[in-house]
Amino acid sequence: MPSTTHTDSVHSSDGTKITFDRSGEGPSLVFVDGAFCTRSMGPGHTLAPAVSDRTTTFVYDRRGRGDSGDAPNYQPNREIEDLASVIEAAGGSAYVFGHSSGAVLALEAARAGLPMRGLILYEPPLVVDNSRPPVATDFPERMAGLATAGKRRAIVRAFMTEAIRAPRPVAVMMSIMPGGGRLAPIAHTVAYDATIMNPYQRGNPLAPDIGDAVRVPTLVVVGGKSPQWIQTGGEALAALIPNSKFAQLPGQSHMVKAKATAPVIAAFIAETSSASSKPPSEGAGQ
Repeated sequence: MPSTTHTDSVHSSDGTKITFDRSGEGPSLVFVDGAFCTRSMGPGHTLAPAVSDRTTTFVYDRRGRGDSGDAPNYQPNREIEDLASVIEAAGGSAYVFGHSSGAVLALEAARAGLPMRGLILYEPPLVVDNSRPPVATDFPERMAGLATAGKRRAIVRAFMTEAIRAPRPVAVMMSIMPGGGRLAPIAHTVAYDATIMNPYQRGNPLAPDIGDAVRVPTLVVVGGKSPQWIQTGGEALAALIPNSKFAQLPGQSHMVKAKATAPVIAAFIAETSSASSKPPSEGAGQ
């Protein structure tokens, strides 16, 4: 029997309202979606029903999207504070699943010390070598400028061609088709995602200490059908995070499918929950 979904909201440190849907029963699991996603249109919306029989899921609208508020002068730290407020509503500690740019946000939140029980990062879009062109350093500023000018469909095209590297004809069609129209209302938040991601998309190897501050069990997941640059970036990140694992899902891509991904989430939570409940081994601390 499907679990009941309850909609609620909290206020972030700067007073911005953050709206979320809660469902299920069990360990708390917060979903952090990526660009062009809301709590009703993204991986969290798809995955939550598939794992709500064993977890309490929280799917929230990131600031500037859906029913959440926004504030001028965007700063990535504000989004970390938003996630902290949702985790507090989830009981003060939670598992966190981040997808795409949401995975980079979740990583930054873990590095900042937010109270997490475990971290799942699905295809953080890291450009760590020359296997594809880097994203220009001025990309966030250009997206913000297009948003200010009201050129939302131009943002869709630019994101598709420069960040995703889709062929330009595909990007143009995406921006003018009905689907592109649904993306337009939240297109201004691409500048937010770009600001979070840009330091990781310049074609440089990850800093060796990038994962030192991540203190929780971590699983980095990529799809076997995804571009090599995404797979390379995910594997490089996993290698730098203590207590982490790397998983490649055969036949999967950047578009998350619940049937393939939900069992991976459930297995990770079951494994880490079991490990954390075990008593210390004899001789520990000596």
